[in-house]
Amino acid sequence: MEFETILLTTIESGIYCLTINRPAQFNALNAQTLAEIHSAAEYLKTQADARVLLLTGSGQKAFAAGADIKEMQSKTAIEGQAFGRKGMQAFRSLELLPIPVIAVVQGFALGGGCELAMSCDWIIASEQAQFGQPEVALGVTPGFGGTQRLSRLIGRSKALELLVSGRRIDAATALAWGLVNHVYPADQLMNEALKIAREIAAQAPLAVQMCKQLVIRGQDLELTTACLLEEQAFGLSFSTTDQKEGMAAFVEKRKAVFRGF
Repeated sequence: MEFETILLTTIESGIYCLTINRPAQFNALNAQTLAEIHSAAEYLKTQADARVLLLTGSGQKAFAAGADIKEMQSKTAIEGQAFGRKGMQAFRSLELLPIPVIAVVQGFALGGGCELAMSCDWIIASEQAQFGQPEVALGVTPGFGGTQRLSRLIGRSKALELLVSGRRIDAATALAWGLVNHVYPADQLMNEALKIAREIAAQAPLAVQMCKQLVIRGQDLELTTACLLEEQAFGLSFSTTDQKEGMAAFVEKRKAVFRGF
């Protein structure tokens, strides 16, 4: 697919990369960018070879510095809500992708940029990365899921501290608070992201997808019901060719060759 504000590329077999490509605007998220993110996610659902998606921003200064304030400035209440809905839909489409999505954060991930990163399955960051939800300084709340995902990731008290102060935190603090999984030097970040992506791509694709869906669907259920979902998925996995191959390879002490069915 061709886009104007993002790039969607195949790095190698099974590994895709979505890049927010507005470096002159610090990768600010306007309505077109949000629509293209949503379209890219819907497209990836149709790609049988897709195993993992890396999501990053163009340039070294910003993953995404936030929603496009110039575009938002003159909106009415109804228009503002519609813009928020567009962001919610785009980010939810990433969250619901069957494959793992990893945010690779260089520089600023503020406001909508932080919300974008949090809609991914986890975040890895460079040592120079900064995170924050500074919307209160603009007289608004977060609009793309920031109040909800942030509290789920780092807890109510830390989330409220960031949300009502507008303060930024550095990568080391984000790591300590559980917002990001790993922090690397800037010149090693993409190589480390690829190592993780290759590790995932080498696993049984259907089992990986089931694990993601179980976590997403189960986290808001009570434990007994959630464990029943896992029991059913575990049984279903025994109907796949990949289960036969994976267990045979283990017994035969060889590398498994998974085919995704």
